[in-house]
Amino acid sequence: MRRRDVKDGIKLRAQTGDVGETWWADKWIRVLESFGWQSRLDRGKNYARAGQVMEYEIRPGKIAAKVQGSRRKPYQIRIRVRQLDAGTWNRVTRALSSRAVFAAKLLAGEMPREVEDAFRSTGASLFPRSRNDLKMTCSCPDVATPCKHIAAVYYVVGEAFDRDPWLMFELRGRTRDQLMSMLRGARPQLRGAPVKEVIRPIDPEDFWGEPPDVEVKVRPPGAPMAILKRLGAPAFWTGTTDFWTEMQKVYFSASRRAIDIAYALG
Repeated sequence: MRRRDVKDGIKLRAQTGDVGETWWADKWIRVLESFGWQSRLDRGKNYARAGQVMEYEIRPGKIAAKVQGSRRKPYQIRIRVRQLDAGTWNRVTRALSSRAVFAAKLLAGEMPREVEDAFRSTGASLFPRSRNDLKMTCSCPDVATPCKHIAAVYYVVGEAFDRDPWLMFELRGRTRDQLMSMLRGARPQLRGAPVKEVIRPIDPEDFWGEPPDVEVKVRPPGAPMAILKRLGAPAFWTGTTDFWTEMQKVYFSASRRAIDIAYALG
């Protein structure tokens, strides 16, 4: 039977090629593919691109979604992701707090690649290690798991990770607020403790001298459109084209122009 079209479904921004603009979203998809579900995932990707996913919700260790198939009533999807226990999270938090750059990048909407090392050092993993880390059900009659409806949700969630890397931690059992609270507890500097500034005396004779040579490298941000992804598409957008596609063009053009200007001035 032919699937029923959805008027306001959640369509993938990536209508061709790979799904996921960031390394962590790409890693999520690659991990799922490594479980031997390629043909199922391909069918799910087509569903996701057609906008068959009507809604989804991510909570600690859970994903709930509705996907429109060929029947009148949308299918109910439930996915459970194995959560890390409290002891493991305490060890992970200590590893993450050892470098303030982790929290800084995450707050800026970027997942540092080294975060995987922090998890690995505790014997844990941020991403599912095997298919046993995932329990999934769909109300459709397909006996295979994952069915194409579940697979479609996996891709939509992958693009959600693009916009908000904190959702990865939430699936493993800790929300953004919970993890930040744990990081503040493990690293006093993140609690807003005053920082002692070292003020060096200035020699008036050298004040108007030649400035020191400083090498500055200008490059595009590691996470494209990080702030915009955190805020989401504005309610006032009435364009006939996809908001994210148009803004990606603007951001790319502005980044390239800024780099050109910076090196021209240098």
